[in-house]
Formats: sequence, C-alpha cells, structure tokens
Amino acid sequence: MWNRLKAILADFIQQADLVLLGLCCAATLYGMVLIASATHYMDTDGMSGMIRYVGVQGAALLLGLCAYVFMSMIDVEIVLKRWKWVVAFNLIFIGLLLTPLGVGGATTGNQAWLKIPGIPFQIGPAEIVKITFTLLLAKQLEWLREEKRDLKSFSSAMMVAGHTLLLMGYYVVISGDMGNALTFFFIFLCMAFAAGFALRWFALLFLGGGAAFAAAWALELIPSYMMDRFRVLFDHSYDALKTGWQQSRSLMAIGSGGVFGQGYMQGTQTQSSYPQSLPYRWTDFIFSVCGEELGLIGCLAVIALLTAIILRVLLVARNAQTTLHCYICVGMAAMLIYQTVINIGMCLFVMPTIGVTLPFFSYGGSSLLTLYAAMGVVSGIKKRSPLTGRRPGRPLV
Repeated sequence: MWNRLKAILADFIQQADLVLLGLCCAATLYGMVLIASATHYMDTDGMSGMIRYVGVQGAALLLGLCAYVFMSMIDVEIVLKRWKWVVAFNLIFIGLLLTPLGVGGATTGNQAWLKIPGIPFQIGPAEIVKITFTLLLAKQLEWLREEKRDLKSFSSAMMVAGHTLLLMGYYVVISGDMGNALTFFFIFLCMAFAAGFALRWFALLFLGGGAAFAAAWALELIPSYMMDRFRVLFDHSYDALKTGWQQSRSLMAIGSGGVFGQGYMQGTQTQSSYPQSLPYRWTDFIFSVCGEELGLIGCLAVIALLTAIILRVLLVARNAQTTLHCYICVGMAAMLIYQTVINIGMCLFVMPTIGVTLPFFSYGGSSLLTLYAAMGVVSGIKKRSPLTGRRPGRPLV
C-alpha cells in the first residue's frame, strides 16, 4: 500500500499543475495572514478567536490539498458518462437545505448553509454545485457541438439557458441566496461565449433581462432590501446607517490605508473591538482589511495572485485537447472572475452587497475546499493535455 501511495504521489508531482497549486497556496497563506489580523480584535489577548479562525482555515487548506490531488487524478469524461447521477446530486444536495441540516444567516435570512455534525465548518451547497454544474454544462455544450453540430440555433441557446435558469431558480427558491445564484449565470455566459454561440442570442438575453429587471423594479416586485442595495450605489448617503453602512466603512478603511497601509494588525477599523466598525471583516470584506493595513501595495498583490490563477486556468483551457476539457476550464475561470470582481467591487462601493467572498482569501472552510477541488479538476485536464502545441479546430478561448 505504501509503495502504491508513493507511486501515486510521484505521478502527481510529475504531471499535475504544480504552478497552479503553488499560486493557490500562496493566495491562501496570504489570506490566512489577513484573517489572523481581521480576527485579532475578538479577545482581550487577541489570540483565542484568531487561532480558531486561522486553525479552521488551515485545516481546510490541508483538506483542499488532498482534494486537489484527488481531483487531479479523476477523468471527468468518465464521471460525465453518468451525467444523470450528477444532475440528481445537484438537486438532492441543494434540497438538503430544506432539511434540519439547513441553516441560514441571522441577518440575511438566507437558508444557504448545511451544518453537518462532526464537520468544523458549515457547507454551502452552491460552492460544490458550481463545480458539478460547470461539468454538466460543458457536457451539454460538447454534445451540441459534436453531435448536433449546432450552436447558433434558437433551440440550442434555449437548451443551455434553460438548464442554467432552472438550476438558478431552484436554488434561489430554496435558499434565497441571489449572490451565488448569479455565479451560475456568469459561468453560463462565459462558457456559451467560448463555445461560439451566436452573438444575437447574447444581445437578446441582455435586452430581455434588462427589460424584465426594469419592469420588476417599476412594479416593485423586487424585495425592498435588494432595491436599496442598488439605490445606495448611486447615492452613498442613502440609508447610510443601514443599507450603506458596510460599504461605507469598507471604503473608509481602504482609503485610510493609502499606498503602504497603517501597518499589519494596526488598522483603526480592523482592530476595533466594535464588530460593526468593519462588518464581516474576515469574510466578505477581507479585501478592506488588506487595504487598511497593507495599503495599495497589499491590494495589488491580492489582485496579482488572483489574476495569475485565472490566467493559468485559461492557459490550460487554451491547450486542452478536447472541447469538453476546454469548456470546463473556462467555467472554472469564470467562477473565479465573478467572485473576484463582485467582491472587490463590493468593497470599493461600486457593486451591490450580495455576500460573495474573495476566492482563496476570505474565511470559509467549504469555499476553500471546493476551490481547491475545482483547481484540481483543471490540474487533471492539464495532466491529460500538456501545455505544448495547439490542436486545430478547438473553440476560441
């Protein structure tokens, strides 16, 4: 057994994407440094809360490394031969939110987490379903391209869009979590574009979606708290003590950091004992902690690491040997792009607050674990299609 394990590890080291793994680990360790500072204020000695949060994140990192190795060795094409089981998994796993295992945030009201006895962190079904949804959508696109040889017709566009919208609606009805639901939509947009869908369908989608949103706004069908989150973007003084409080404090923290920051564990708001001084500072607003204590330089380092990870994933997509592998990598990159842009935009007060964390940096065991699993899938694809040469006839990425 020991020899078998050594052989597996040797194979992993030789063929897996160690560059991608190194970038992910660097981002995670940087994030743990920020989490340590963000939770330092919790106790008088500054240690108990910090150790607990950093410890959980460290445990998630170790599990994530195992998930990366495991997923690198799985051939997704074999998994997707049983695609009906993957569909069933998505529906059942999200449906668990309706059972006693489902828990929600006291302030948001979202029923978006599972608390499973024996696991030290809550599990967000959407985090895991993002991966399986990407695999299924890639399989659907490959089938339309290879079997029907039709990606430009209305029926093909409706099949892929319908798959996405049905999953989004199912998840939103059960969880009430619009932020993660929109991740599915962005993944769909990027994968459909990479596959070569006609641009007229994207134009129709945006026009129809914009008209539907405007009608829902005019008829006040959108929940008032969501409408307020959009209003405050255009008028920062609107409901400043409630709707705009989190983002106002975030923007203040980032602005006060200047170029080099106030110093690690020296941030005025980050180290304030008042929790609402900078709300959710170790999760949604970890970027604000970085801006206050490490300044512009620290924030640019965060952006550089995430950009490098995304570009590495897209490089694997570009050199993938099958359309299925290419689509999967594009979907994984889209997931990272969406979360990065939304989270940083939220911290800079240019995007609405929708509870999307910063990949690899924000505290969250299930989020970190599934990110490593997703990157493991990319590593497995790279293993099966080395970054050498290009195969003619692949979709544009």
